[in-house]
Amino acid sequence: MALPVIREDMTSDELDKMMASACDASTLLKAISHEGRLMILCHLVTGEKSVTELEHLLHARQAAVSQQLARLRLEGLVTPRREGKTIFYSLTDERPRRILEVIYELFCSTDDADQVKKAAE
Repeated sequence: MALPVIREDMTSDELDKMMASACDASTLLKAISHEGRLMILCHLVTGEKSVTELEHLLHARQAAVSQQLARLRLEGLVTPRREGKTIFYSLTDERPRRILEVIYELFCSTDDADQVKKAAE
């Protein structure tokens, strides 16, 4: 997919649409910019998890996990499902998964991370 080119002859409607998309992207990036929320999304990529499972996986207190899940829910990135007293969360759509794949490639994959660091030097 090619990135858009901003041209001087763009109409105000085209620029408005681009600005709206930039605002949407910025909101999503702000939502995942916290390491706790990012780790929650990383765990949810593998499938639905309960709040208790996330607490154990993250070694975090329930209040902290719930606060981060609330923000992810507000941004439409996760969807809750209640089963009795247990609440399960899953990714709402493929956006977080696709972004996490790029983040993983750039920062977590040993070979790629070493290449990025060397290129930056």
